[in-house]
Amino acid sequence: MPEKGPAVGSARVTPAGAPPAPRGGTVYGGQPAPATSTPAPKAAGKASVPAQATPPAAGKATPTSPAAGKASPMSPAAGKATPTSPAAGKASVPMPAQPMQAVPAMPQPAPPRPTPQPIPAQAFDQPPPARPKSRKRLLLAVLLPAVLLIALAGSGVAVQLNRALPAANLTTTVATTLKIPGKLPALPWPKSGSAELMIEGLGRLGGSGDDDPEAIGSVAKVMTAYLILKSHPLTGDEEGPTITVTQADVADYQSRIPSGQSLVPVQAGEKITEREALEALMLPSANNVAHMLGVWDAGSQDAFLTKMNDAAAELGMKNTRYTDPSGFLPTTTSTAADQVILGRAALKDPVFAEIVALESAEIPVAGAIKNYNDLLGEQGVFGIKTGSTGEAGGNLLFAAHLEVGGKTLTLVGAVFNQPGAHTPEQLAQVNRVVRKLLTAVKTTVKQYTLLEDKPAGAVTTAWGSTATISPTAPLKVIGWPGLPVKVATTRADPGAEVTSGQVVGNVQAAGVRVELSTDAATTPPSFWWKLTRRP
Repeated sequence: MPEKGPAVGSARVTPAGAPPAPRGGTVYGGQPAPATSTPAPKAAGKASVPAQATPPAAGKATPTSPAAGKASPMSPAAGKATPTSPAAGKASVPMPAQPMQAVPAMPQPAPPRPTPQPIPAQAFDQPPPARPKSRKRLLLAVLLPAVLLIALAGSGVAVQLNRALPAANLTTTVATTLKIPGKLPALPWPKSGSAELMIEGLGRLGGSGDDDPEAIGSVAKVMTAYLILKSHPLTGDEEGPTITVTQADVADYQSRIPSGQSLVPVQAGEKITEREALEALMLPSANNVAHMLGVWDAGSQDAFLTKMNDAAAELGMKNTRYTDPSGFLPTTTSTAADQVILGRAALKDPVFAEIVALESAEIPVAGAIKNYNDLLGEQGVFGIKTGSTGEAGGNLLFAAHLEVGGKTLTLVGAVFNQPGAHTPEQLAQVNRVVRKLLTAVKTTVKQYTLLEDKPAGAVTTAWGSTATISPTAPLKVIGWPGLPVKVATTRADPGAEVTSGQVVGNVQAAGVRVELSTDAATTPPSFWWKLTRRP
């Protein structure tokens, strides 16, 4: 039987040359350590008995570790021989070497979980742990500039920070002239002769033919009426001065009858007012009244012709020449474009516009007279004057009202030198062309968007903050595709900075105005900018 374990204080001795024996249950590399088969030295007279692996008892030492006051079976006790070492005076009996058994590791019970203990109140009175030095440095970096700024405030920084901000810069990208988008559609211009269309307040819609002067017939009477009203103006319902028909006037009337001219009968001593004479001139196109008015105004026909040509030059009618007040002579020539210039000037006189719009009137001697312009009242036509001769063909200087976008526009046009065998046929052809043109104009002249409600500029502050500006609504104008329209942009002082929706100006074109406002607010200046800004 093996001897008891070593006594307290005994040392464990490992034979020379043998590796140290592992403790029971020790694991190397995740596996139990193998038992060594190192042969034990022979004891004197006794055979060595291998130690049996027994689990350690509570409070006792394991066979492989020294117990208090006992010797290990593998190491000699004080004054005693171990079973594996020779005793004095005894012969050792050789024993076969037995492999040492590894002591398996015994599972250890988990330590009991500690019971939570209440935190004493004194713990809350304990001072917080000291903060790291880095946080102190950060705090110092923040506080030090603030302290310095406060210190500097008394030496002018406060004044710098509270200086008035400079005004922002307002810029716009709206051109001074914009064209209505699109292309003007083809209008039904006459195949022969010439034509011209102009809309008051908008411009020239177009024209056809050349600028070669042609006979214009009784359209020449427009200049006669224009000069009479310019020299003897009428207002409201005034009849004007009374003109006494002379014997010379009666003779002139009678001399024109054989040539088939357009006339009204007159009698010597007849009293006719200026307004009545103008009605006889413009409605039934009386040639004899044109001659009578010219002599009454200027003293002679030649003097009156001088006034007619001078007025044409003043109005810019470069291709016009008058040789008689009525237009009966084929040497009185002009163009559609020139007569449109005259028509626009003449319509500025309300009395003229009122007379040419009359379908009929009553005058002395002749009685009821009718207007030769059969288009009156059709498609807004309210004037102006027909004219026809064998040389001139059919002619019409006309004016019409157009209702577009809630507004009333005035169109002045002329269609000249239309073919026909006689006056009714010539005038009928003119009327057909004018009707087609008016129909096309009404479908072409309408409301278009000239400027969309998209960014059209910007407000930039002195510190670099920018806010775009846009029209508050699309700028819509009346016109036609391709029409150039003048645009006026008005700018208001935006101040140092702007808010969203702030009105900073307006854009106006063709009598229509829309406001310009900011799309967003500018950002305020930074503290650093205010501190470092220059004057």
